[in-house]
Amino acid sequence: MPLFYASHDSLPYIEPTPTTELSATVSSLLTSELNAMDLSSPHHLLPEAHTPSFSPAISTELDRISRGEPFTGGIDLSRYNPSTTSPDLAALQSAYTSFQHVSSRLTNLSLLSEFGKNAWLIHNSQLEGLLKSLEEELMALKTNVEVTNKERKGAQLDVKDQMERLDERWKKAVGRVLEVELATEQLRREGEARQRERR
Repeated sequence: MPLFYASHDSLPYIEPTPTTELSATVSSLLTSELNAMDLSSPHHLLPEAHTPSFSPAISTELDRISRGEPFTGGIDLSRYNPSTTSPDLAALQSAYTSFQHVSSRLTNLSLLSEFGKNAWLIHNSQLEGLLKSLEEELMALKTNVEVTNKERKGAQLDVKDQMERLDERWKKAVGRVLEVELATEQLRREGEARQRERR
């Protein structure tokens, strides 16, 4: 359920499309208002920008990055480099490292051959179910949009004649009010003229 409901005052099925002159006038008015606004500073209704507070370790790291210095510290990588102490010890360490790597690789491959196919099929089935539910939701939303647009069009077309009659009545009423105001102003001037003549 949306938090805000938008109310659109346009009647696209009844109102005529705006002319190019009207569109140009509207765009020039918008441009003049935008030029009058100060776009360099934030709007006064916006809350102040949040200033982050970093821990000392993060601040030190950000300072190092801003200075462009290389990263130092972290994980000691020297134990992964071949040692230069003794050739026999280096060969033994290399063989042991290779053995551990091959052993863990073999374990992973055996697990993959045993459970990988089923895990892959289950994951694919879950993705297909998710895709199907999303497609159904999308279809329901599209249908809802079409139904809403048809209802809106029908409602607007049903009241089109009444809106045109009311518009004409409003224009005539405004014209009559203007005529009354003009007549009142004319009578007031005539009354003032007669009062001046009597003096």
